[in-house]
Amino acid sequence: MIIAKFGGTSVEDAGAMKNVQKIVAGLRDRQPVVVSSACSGVTNTLIGLARMALVDCAKSLWIVEELRARHQGILNDLFPGEPAACETVGVQIDAMMDELRDLARSISILGELTDRSLDTFASFGEKLSTLILSALFRKEGMEVVLVNAQEVVITSDDFTRAVPLFEEIAPRARRLIGEKASAGYVVVTQGFLGATREGVATTIGRGGSDYSAAILGSVLDAEEIQIWTDVDGMMTSDPSRIPSARLIPEMTFREAAELAYFGAKVLHPSTIIPAVQKNIPVRILNSRRPHVKGTVILGSPKLHTDAPVKSIANKRGITLVTITSTRMLMMHGFLARVFEIFARYERSVDVIATSEVSISLTLDSEDGLDEILGELRKVADVEVERDKAIFCVVGENLRRSKGTLTAIFGALERNDIPVSMISLGASEINVTFVVNGSDAEKTAQLLHSTFFSP
Repeated sequence: MIIAKFGGTSVEDAGAMKNVQKIVAGLRDRQPVVVSSACSGVTNTLIGLARMALVDCAKSLWIVEELRARHQGILNDLFPGEPAACETVGVQIDAMMDELRDLARSISILGELTDRSLDTFASFGEKLSTLILSALFRKEGMEVVLVNAQEVVITSDDFTRAVPLFEEIAPRARRLIGEKASAGYVVVTQGFLGATREGVATTIGRGGSDYSAAILGSVLDAEEIQIWTDVDGMMTSDPSRIPSARLIPEMTFREAAELAYFGAKVLHPSTIIPAVQKNIPVRILNSRRPHVKGTVILGSPKLHTDAPVKSIANKRGITLVTITSTRMLMMHGFLARVFEIFARYERSVDVIATSEVSISLTLDSEDGLDEILGELRKVADVEVERDKAIFCVVGENLRRSKGTLTAIFGALERNDIPVSMISLGASEINVTFVVNGSDAEKTAQLLHSTFFSP
């Protein structure tokens, strides 16, 4: 059994869905379980619809009609000249849209939008895409079972960021999904969605369809988890910025996790966790170019390579905070006090470096920063530098290879690129550093040419 997850761009219109059908048809002998995202952009539209209902009910209802037209249009394109098939699925689409209209009116009347309500709105996207996708599969002669993920993926009630409850998911997944797939059915279900024990809709965070696929792969003991997207796989750098970036045929879970957290957008970081626990390979593939072999992510490498660097990722728009205390030397609990402040405001940091008298750390947004700075300045001097960029150089052989650090920082020095912060030691497979945002493009080009020149 394999899990085949298709992202929003893979199901964005009728042409994309036809590609998915052909891909799944080619996987029939591997008992595919299809996990689908909403059509590209629909989740954002649903969240916007919910928020619009607070301020302008008429406009929110107009958005509902746009969503209705988009999904009915995809259906009509997939079933030209088949009014009966269109009508059958179309009735279900209309029913969901009528429910959305009622929800929008309710929000408008109540004048309140909670996270619980947002999850209910957001849940419609995947339900619509899987309804249409499963109808297409049946049209092409597949025996299909459409499973409501909210009957399988039981979660906490932390709305918009719910925590999956694996001990409750496992028996449901085996009964509702595993048994059907083993019997020869193509199972289609939704990513991103879950529900509480009481059946209240939840979501597991933006980008969570990857996580959904990994959860199901883990509890079903899948042989492989496939993530079908609109890129060929993991690359040596961001191909939109570095045209010479190369496809990486294989990487380890550790490498992929580091890259995901530091700017590589191909894979949701949480996807790695259930796969690592069961040592299930994760393969990144392009639904628009299914002939490309993609990137396989493994617990340990099968292909031997002496190359010290596997890939280079970066995050821009970073804020660097330096916290200095003249009393830090021999001062018990200073670090704990600093990070207790960040914990209180529910803010995580990306990179940390410490010395005897200071702590430097990076943030990828400034939400709540003024309040945090106010607290920090009660115990230390604080300096804030904005418009920075984090670079993360990743590779399993990084620390074992002589001269890698010299190559990185020598290249930066020769090109007059100042480094604001370096973090080395927390992970043996990456070197992380911070430069000015104005130097980010030059740094990306320079590092890629240093390690991946033809």
